[in-house]
Amino acid sequence: MAERESAPKNPGKPTAAATTAADVAEYLRQHPEFLAENPDLLEILIPPEHRRGDRVLDMQRYMLERLRNDQVRLRTEQSELLAATRGNLSSQGRVHAAIVAMLQATTLEHLIEIVVTDLAMHIEVDAIALGFEALDRVPPGGNATALKILPRGAIDRLMGGGKDIVLFTDQPGDAMLFGGGATLVRSQALVRMQLRRDAPLGLLALGARTPGKFHSGQGTELLSFLGRVVELSIRGWLDRD
Repeated sequence: MAERESAPKNPGKPTAAATTAADVAEYLRQHPEFLAENPDLLEILIPPEHRRGDRVLDMQRYMLERLRNDQVRLRTEQSELLAATRGNLSSQGRVHAAIVAMLQATTLEHLIEIVVTDLAMHIEVDAIALGFEALDRVPPGGNATALKILPRGAIDRLMGGGKDIVLFTDQPGDAMLFGGGATLVRSQALVRMQLRRDAPLGLLALGARTPGKFHSGQGTELLSFLGRVVELSIRGWLDRD
């Protein structure tokens, strides 16, 4: 009389030995949509290599490998897009906070102080400079205040003629703009400002001690918007006076 197999200790919890290849095959036959609903399994499954003759290549395996690579690439691109979207939303929020701070200015001098001090905290940079070119020449002590007075042609020299915004990935700051903090600056964003057609050119300079904070592949829409708001805010106070 054959011995009966002993029952498993925990019949309610299947073990790895209890599941056979036949069980898996039967499950897939009953659930043909399983792989479509779990495409990540395609990355680890190894398809069979069909033999269609000594000189006939099996393209199915190559096609599946290509699909796997495409899936990995799409996932990478999706992750990068999500990261970029989160970064843009975060930057947008910081710029909005900076604008709210400027709206709280009570005088023109207060506005300039907010721009060159508080904005650095809001947009997470290490130094901010605000300057305008002199109509004639730089007066003595012109760079000793929060608002920098620059020699004529300085903005075109710093930015290049005709450019409204330039980003420097790794370039030391100019002492004319950043004063004693110029040695800390490694990455810069320079935004041109024009209060009026007959007014001197202005410049909003953002400096960071981390190389690559600003770079050529970076979007400039928010920086341009911030520069425009600073420009219009100063113009509003000048018109009020």
